[in-house]
Amino acid sequence: MKRKVLVFALVMGLAVGTASAQLGNGIVYDPTNYHNALLRYYQLQQHLIQLQKSYAKITSQLNLAMRMAAFIRNMPARYRAVFSQWRNVTSLNTFGNTGSWIAGINSGLLPTINTGYQLSTTQLLPYSTDHLSNMDASELSRVQSQYASVELADGANVNAMATIGSIRGDADSVQAQIANLEQDSFSDDPNLNTEVSVLNKINAATVLTLRTLQDSNKLLASLLEEQTILAKQQREATANSIDADISRRANLSGNISQVTSTLTDSLQNFRMP
Repeated sequence: MKRKVLVFALVMGLAVGTASAQLGNGIVYDPTNYHNALLRYYQLQQHLIQLQKSYAKITSQLNLAMRMAAFIRNMPARYRAVFSQWRNVTSLNTFGNTGSWIAGINSGLLPTINTGYQLSTTQLLPYSTDHLSNMDASELSRVQSQYASVELADGANVNAMATIGSIRGDADSVQAQIANLEQDSFSDDPNLNTEVSVLNKINAATVLTLRTLQDSNKLLASLLEEQTILAKQQREATANSIDADISRRANLSGNISQVTSTLTDSLQNFRMP
């Protein structure tokens, strides 16, 4: 019993000694707080490393943006070129029948084009009912086909003139827009060299290119239309020649038979006087 009491007293003494060590000189040592402080210090170190990486990344992006924002100096002197200007069609008007044609093909106004085309071309006269009724089927078909060729050619010519006139009439406006785009592209104004401004200019240039391609396609379509009508006319000439040869051979065979039969009858019925 005495031994147990001594052991308890010794343990209590050691506990008192330890507590006095923790409270010595007014400093309190708490292992949990110390551990939390170390953990916080480590976290602050990681935050500092992350901030340093972010700063380096932002600095790199800023330097890249500054390099991308730089533009070539004195671009007009380096790249500006002079191109040919659109010219309007001119012509003499000796008999007063070319003025409307010239005005229409330079402006694209369809009424003016129709008037000019009618005045400058030979008028196609209509067949009378009597003339048509006296034709056989093959001749009537040939006449109708040739008549259609002339009418189709007139329509294609008027359409081509309207296309050319429309392009030429809008040429000054297109030239002005191209000049504005060129001026903005060569400008050293920072407001015209931002990323959005450059993208806007690229979009404008793309739209102008598409419009130009559209006009080119219109001209190509007009040329193809005229070529189609020329091919039709060539086919008609060839077909008429073949039909005429077939008709000639058919008539020749009938004529020969008739002549032969007549000659045979004449020889058989011939009597010496």
